[in-house]
Amino acid sequence: MTNARLRAEERRSSTIGAARKGAIYGIIVSFSLAALVGIIALLSGEFGETQGRIILTTLLMGATSITALCHLAIADRAMRMVGFVGLAASGVALITGLVLIWRNWNDPGFEDWFKVFATAGVLAVSFAHANLVLLLAGRRRRVIRVGVLVTLAMIAAVAIMIILPIVSEGEIPGIGNEEWYWRLFGVVGILDVLGTVVVPVLAIFVKDAPAVAVVDGADAAAPAGATPDQLVLSLPADLATALERRAAADGVDAAAAAVAALRRGLEPGQ
Repeated sequence: MTNARLRAEERRSSTIGAARKGAIYGIIVSFSLAALVGIIALLSGEFGETQGRIILTTLLMGATSITALCHLAIADRAMRMVGFVGLAASGVALITGLVLIWRNWNDPGFEDWFKVFATAGVLAVSFAHANLVLLLAGRRRRVIRVGVLVTLAMIAAVAIMIILPIVSEGEIPGIGNEEWYWRLFGVVGILDVLGTVVVPVLAIFVKDAPAVAVVDGADAAAPAGATPDQLVLSLPADLATALERRAAADGVDAAAAAVAALRRGLEPGQ
């Protein structure tokens, strides 16, 4: 890997780390300000419209910071685009939410702004949820992979079933269909929660089998199982650990990560 590429990765890691710290600080500051304004209002006996708007603003900022922190959880992994889409949804929810809080609620157009805010808010929360589940996407055990996919499908279904009535103004599910629609929503929601709880717990107990055999350097000669068109490498423990981490971050197995690293290292000019 060239020095330029290494520097680029270091800059990206530094940027992601700074963004995560910013999200954490945003959570702390926002909720602290909301608490402070509430305490001052209670002690002073004055709690008017302005104080209420300030509290709503700080709570919205805190909620946005929480979802942003979830989106940034996979910003350094192969599925980082999902995190960036989630950040965009959180940004839209923040902007429209601020407009709703500080505009005159009696002015026309409130419902349109609310639709955008509610839709973006549901998407932001759903992507935040999905990004946390995607932290397990690099696991190789089939049961974990299937569990992750099913849980992601349930997250998407829950989001769609909430958004449809919002954007259609109740035309979906429509008159007479509410009962079965929300019953189905309840079933999907239960499966969503089940996957969210069970898959991470299962991942704790179902460990991935080592993808790379680590052999002491003294025993590295003549590895068993090699064929004329196959090269078997024995890696030092520290290098094997680094390879496993890269594979998990990229969502591939260690063999694929090793091949990719070799290709990068053997490129002309490296």
